[in-house]
Amino acid sequence: MPKDLFEKFKDNRGPLGKHSKEAHGYFTFPKLEGDISPHMIFRGKKLLNWSLNNYLGLANHPEVRETDSEATRQYGLAYPMGARMMSGNSNLHEQLEAELSEYVKKPDTILCNYGYMAMLSAIDAIVTRHDVIVYDSESHACIIDGVRLHMGKRFVFPHNDIANLEKQLERASKIAEEQGGGILVITEGVFGMRGDMGKLKEIVELKKRFKFRLFVDDAHGIGTMGETGGGTGEHQGCQDGIDLYFGTFAKSFALIGGFISGEEDVIDFLRYNMRSQIFAKSLPMPIVVGALKRLELMRKHPEYRENLWKLVHYLQKGLKDAGFNIGNTESPVTPVYLKGSIEEATNLVLDLRENHGVFCSMVVYPVIPKGMIILRLIPTSVHTFEDADKTIAAFRAITKNLESGVYNTGKIPAFK
Repeated sequence: MPKDLFEKFKDNRGPLGKHSKEAHGYFTFPKLEGDISPHMIFRGKKLLNWSLNNYLGLANHPEVRETDSEATRQYGLAYPMGARMMSGNSNLHEQLEAELSEYVKKPDTILCNYGYMAMLSAIDAIVTRHDVIVYDSESHACIIDGVRLHMGKRFVFPHNDIANLEKQLERASKIAEEQGGGILVITEGVFGMRGDMGKLKEIVELKKRFKFRLFVDDAHGIGTMGETGGGTGEHQGCQDGIDLYFGTFAKSFALIGGFISGEEDVIDFLRYNMRSQIFAKSLPMPIVVGALKRLELMRKHPEYRENLWKLVHYLQKGLKDAGFNIGNTESPVTPVYLKGSIEEATNLVLDLRENHGVFCSMVVYPVIPKGMIILRLIPTSVHTFEDADKTIAAFRAITKNLESGVYNTGKIPAFK
């Protein structure tokens, strides 16, 4: 007889799930309450919060809140009903696509319900088994899952290693020519864990030697990078060389959903072939209206982005001056690298939250190698220099405890 399909879940809960009983509600699935802001309530205490992808501070902007409220009152959350192709299209959906195209300087745009599914589904739609994918080793999970669906060849190059990318393109070119296919290179504008940029300009330069198309996931770059916030391609002066540009609404826009921009014939193909869109309900009207308002504010108020970068420079300089390793971040994403076990990491975070009033994301194995701890800070335009100073002081204190072995004893300083 076959085994009970669910029997394995009693003993094998996965690399993260195996810690669920101890971690759930505190280290995983925490509940942050109150208005979205740098200071929120966690388990009854107000903490300084660095774990919100609210880069430009739009989540609680009064015009945004009013627009969201009025659009919900006017349309409800059901309208339009159905998938875009069948009955879920509207003038406002098309207006948003047109304005996004103008913002990122691409001919056409398709709206997507969820960023994760958009990347995965777009990759699946674009390539056939005759085509070859070449992608960065530190690509986001949505890219990895899209690549997994590919029935043809795929090659990975070490993170931002352009010399190795050339080698993979040589291999890919040979196979694609033999099979009568093409090549899709996939990378990110800003990598969300390290905060460094993809070497987009150097990759675009390779088009002079190799024939391929470039797909860039710029989830952390849209709204934050470039002179107008148009993204990492704008920042590096190579937006024209990006064939497909993905942006999310989940970060700078402080919303949900996303978009893909590119040549008209390619975007039109995606409209009629992206399974995650043609078989899913259209974005609700309040989301569309809300995105239009956010885009308007992003374009009219460059000071939001300027304030973000003032805070980013202050925080990152302060951390480096205090002796912390923040890697080679080139964006608002600010990782602080420490060394320690998972047990030490959990006690460190407990101390940070309970005694110092600072909430930030902790990243440990299996997401990163054993023995490493990353405390990941996401600055916003509504954080203050005082917030940064408090955090640096707290990090000094917990690092002293980490190095002295306090967190390895199972005991942390008494809660204040």
